[in-house]
Amino acid sequence: MRKIINLNKDWKFIQENAGLPERMPEEWESVDLPHTWNAVDGHDGNGSYDRGCYWYAKTFSTPKQPLPDGNVFVEILAAGQQATVYVNGKGVCYHEGGYSAFRADITEECKEEGENLLVVACSNENKSNVYPQSADFTFYGGLYRGVNLISVPSTHFDLEYWGGIGLKASARPCEKGGEFQLESWVKNADENFTVLYSIRDARGKEVAGAVRPADQTAVRLYVPDVTLWDCENPYLYTVTATLQRRNEAYDEVTTRVGVRSFSCEPDKGFILNGVPTPLRGVSRHQDMLYKGNALTREEHYKDAEIIKELGANTIRLAHYQHSQDFYDACDELGFVVWAEIPFISVMSKDPAAHQNCITQLKELVYQNYNHTSICFWGISNEILIGGISEELVENHKELNALCKELDDTRLTTIAHVSMTPVDSPVHGITDVESYNHYFGWYGGKMEENGPWLDNFHQAHPEICLGLSEYGCEGIITYHGPNPACKDYSEEYQALYHEHMAKVLEERPWLWSSHVWNMFDFGCAARHEGGVAGRNNKGLVTMDRRTKKDSYYIYKAYWNKEPMVHLCGRRYAKRAGETTEIRVYSNQPVVALFINGTLSGVQSADKVFVFQVSLEYGFSTIVASAGNCQDSITIERVEEEPSIYVLPEVNERAEGVANWFSLMGDLDLKAPMEFPEGKYNIRCTLEEISKSPEAMEVTAKAVKLATNFELAPGVGMWDMMKSMTPEAMVHMAGSMMPEGFAESLNAQLILIDKK
Repeated sequence: MRKIINLNKDWKFIQENAGLPERMPEEWESVDLPHTWNAVDGHDGNGSYDRGCYWYAKTFSTPKQPLPDGNVFVEILAAGQQATVYVNGKGVCYHEGGYSAFRADITEECKEEGENLLVVACSNENKSNVYPQSADFTFYGGLYRGVNLISVPSTHFDLEYWGGIGLKASARPCEKGGEFQLESWVKNADENFTVLYSIRDARGKEVAGAVRPADQTAVRLYVPDVTLWDCENPYLYTVTATLQRRNEAYDEVTTRVGVRSFSCEPDKGFILNGVPTPLRGVSRHQDMLYKGNALTREEHYKDAEIIKELGANTIRLAHYQHSQDFYDACDELGFVVWAEIPFISVMSKDPAAHQNCITQLKELVYQNYNHTSICFWGISNEILIGGISEELVENHKELNALCKELDDTRLTTIAHVSMTPVDSPVHGITDVESYNHYFGWYGGKMEENGPWLDNFHQAHPEICLGLSEYGCEGIITYHGPNPACKDYSEEYQALYHEHMAKVLEERPWLWSSHVWNMFDFGCAARHEGGVAGRNNKGLVTMDRRTKKDSYYIYKAYWNKEPMVHLCGRRYAKRAGETTEIRVYSNQPVVALFINGTLSGVQSADKVFVFQVSLEYGFSTIVASAGNCQDSITIERVEEEPSIYVLPEVNERAEGVANWFSLMGDLDLKAPMEFPEGKYNIRCTLEEISKSPEAMEVTAKAVKLATNFELAPGVGMWDMMKSMTPEAMVHMAGSMMPEGFAESLNAQLILIDKK
């Protein structure tokens, strides 16, 4: 029988491209796995992070085989982003793609006696043929999910086919029961071998079984009176495949499967087991503060539990294959999952890159086919940021067709960037579609979200539409009585999500929605809102220690357990005779007490707003709803702390005014001109960057429009360089003053093209 030997302890690591060592390099740093060399610099705000090729080494003894012959495999659960594996000085495999597992048969390289030297050269350097190319998150390097040895007899379930376990299982409801479709793949079998299948319920009782020849393993099993898997009761059956040679078990693999059916309809949304079930949840990145993406199984499960407490029933696992530990947690806790490949933002011009998309898609599907929680395969995210071409459209069609070929039991999906036209040729390729919209943050007003969704639904009644990303920054340092877009305050983030939660509640036909993001996450290139190196749109801070007020509005909408939450506990010092107290609750009535005295009672739906008077000094505020209570203490002061307001909030408003003052008597209502040989707002940022003068004026405009620092080769330049100022101003929409695009164009057309 197989043995799995964990190799996570006692590695040596060097953060230099030191080359292949001939012996165990004792002088290197001692580390345990999971490990990333970007645990700090991946999000510490220094503007960049270390992207190199670095080396890991470990010794191991060859596992003893119970039979005369057998095989030993090394299993790398993930290596960001490329890796070459050596055993005793010989290269045994090379892998491209930083998020999937891969294995190599190292039987011939292992010594019969003594220690073997295992070395991994791991690189997160940019390669033109490996995705992701450019994106709004840190590409952490390292062996961040762990390494195993797997010892098996020479006849065994296949370990070399795209990183799968050699067993494929799915189940669906049928009349008075459930039908399980099982198939396994066996290496080196002869006519003496059979595969024994067993299905056990959650109590361990066997409810079905079958036996198949090792070369014809596909079978359908019927289980009567099944318990269906759903979000409220994620019931899982255990499927075991045992490789049998006469009276001897040679190898065995196990997986867990739930019985469920699902579909999507444009006017009904997501349907689970025949019941319309709007999917409302979050997106999740896999990193944590000062751990990077090197998370333990316990930390993955803790993330899932925080999301479950929110009341979400779906998770979009962006923008790559996540850990098996997290998929396991989703199976067990009842989340419907969107899993995707890192085909994101910019399509590489390297012809070999499309093959890498295909490889990563195959690994995603084959390695995760058995996870009942996964209902959707995502083939790209915001890919039109880099522009559209016939090749890009054809690549999407090929990826979608491949998905269907690999797995006809699930639906395919795509996440469109906000500017994707309603009549774009990328529509209609996947089974369902979603948009990433940030009306009320990067552009426009939050009130534009609902009408946009309605208009698209009317224009495309045949498309199942979802909202794959929406959100805004919320930094718990910033507060004030008049929250506004781009002030980065916790209060504005809460107001934004109050509005969005209601928008979604009113549109059950949206097949899914996913808050961007559940947790703050690392993006070394970012510098926004006074917090560099991170995207701060999370409902929870990156260290998982603080749930922002916005977390609780969704808990009020989605979690059925009675709850009440007082907002503004970090807005602890307040000026003025009165202040606003906001309360979130899923109860119909909330009573508010100030220093033990009843201040008011309100009936409302989820959001309760009280205006209260404060005396100088401290006041204790208590909110009571049914059997639930919450309390905070705030202080009335003469002047609120300056730290509550981000300095650039005022600077930005002044900047827009100063921008127009530069225009003098220019008629901004006159038709825009685009003279030949001059720059204009329809040039790409890459074109404009050839002129320092044109780049300077454009960078100032982009900063005002989007709050992004823009400079060639810095930050998210690679992701944005193919965009035009016209498109960026269009994205900002009503956030920009009238005449802003005209004023920028008027300055650019004065500059000769280089």
